[in-house]
Amino acid sequence: MKNFILPVLAIALVFTSCDIDQTKKTKLPSVDVDVDTEEAQLPEFDVDWADVEVGTTTEKVTVPKVVVVMEEVEVEVPYVDIDMPDSNDKEKRTLLVEAEVEGKEHELDIKKVYANSNNLVVVAQLTELSRTLGSKKLRISDQMTLNAPEDLNIKYYIVGERPNRVFNQSYKYFKNMGEVAEKLKGYKVIYSK
Repeated sequence: MKNFILPVLAIALVFTSCDIDQTKKTKLPSVDVDVDTEEAQLPEFDVDWADVEVGTTTEKVTVPKVVVVMEEVEVEVPYVDIDMPDSNDKEKRTLLVEAEVEGKEHELDIKKVYANSNNLVVVAQLTELSRTLGSKKLRISDQMTLNAPEDLNIKYYIVGERPNRVFNQSYKYFKNMGEVAEKLKGYKVIYSK
């Protein structure tokens, strides 16, 4: 008896969850012994089920919010003014060297600027410090102001071990200052810290 009641209840539940209206009655074909048949008609039903709407709604939810406040302050930065014999058009710009580090804190300092014809090379030193960062990543930088002709080609070299971060791929790294000096033979040091 239990095996019979469960299927009946399941069918009753399906039919009570929607509204079904029969729109045509069933008409079965007439069969003659001569096997002549006439056209049959199957029943048709209109089924009205739940209306479904898809869209968005505005709800208040609690989300974490991080606020970074940028503040402009005056600080002393190195300044280099270059007068080229063939050019009077100068442009003031910032030379910025950055590195993204993890594991331990680091310090990044622009140590030298080399020049040769219209090429300028900014050399910075990346030094690992003793304080650990844990799982944090930190972006560090150093900058200086340059007032020079607009058409200077500027390259950035960093002396130190390249941190294992994708961000650090935009600079060329050297093991020591001797390697940099060897590469830049014929260049003149126009700034040294």
